[in-house]
Amino acid sequence: MRKLIDIDQTTLTKLKFISVFENASVKSLIETAVQSFIKNKELERFNNLTDEEKEDLGMLLLMQEADIEDTVSRDEIMKALQ
Repeated sequence: MRKLIDIDQTTLTKLKFISVFENASVKSLIETAVQSFIKNKELERFNNLTDEEKEDLGMLLLMQEADIEDTVSRDEIMKALQ
């Protein structure tokens, strides 16, 4: 997907300069910077969660990984609970 963004000339010049030394395109530098920023914000938000919210998030992630086609009979559940 292509999106146009406005970058001031000073920042663009710095990005071009860094791209020469990093042997990477300006586009890849911006993508890397954005991914790093998002990762840091997610980590910051996670660290601000309460223990209960962290447990809820962990359960949600586990539920998303579960195979929805894999089912268990009622009898198997009752045996496991005994």
